[in-house]
Amino acid sequence: MGNFEVSRRTVIAADPARIHALIDNFGQWRLWSPWEDADPQLARTYTGPESGVGARYAWRGNRKAGAGVMEIKADAAREIGVELTFEKPFKATNFVTFTLTPVPGGTEVTWRMTGTHSGMMGVLGKVFPIDNLIGKDFDKGLAKLKTIAESTPA
Repeated sequence: MGNFEVSRRTVIAADPARIHALIDNFGQWRLWSPWEDADPQLARTYTGPESGVGARYAWRGNRKAGAGVMEIKADAAREIGVELTFEKPFKATNFVTFTLTPVPGGTEVTWRMTGTHSGMMGVLGKVFPIDNLIGKDFDKGLAKLKTIAESTPA
């Protein structure tokens, strides 16, 4: 058992508000999330408000996609907090934060996930560090977010 953190960042040549709109609305995640193509038959359910605090997104898919729920718990101009609950292939609750920091030339976007390894994931986490498993997905998602934010008008 142990705590973990995965964090990646990139600079996007777009206004923080443009990027914020792509993150705080789960319907927009289909454009950039690295997991959206894990299952072409992925079942999605959106509940609550369209964006901001209380917006919820549940998914259920194949073995690779798994199943779970995300809910926006905090939403400010420069930071969005999401509670991420996995149901399959394992049970876990993690916390995700997107931080948007204005920098020369655009916005630095930091995608951070924290949680605690327990049960089988605690054992696997020692052999396969979570950063090695999830970090490449964060990199892929940030690259897609960058492409969308920089190419689509606000």
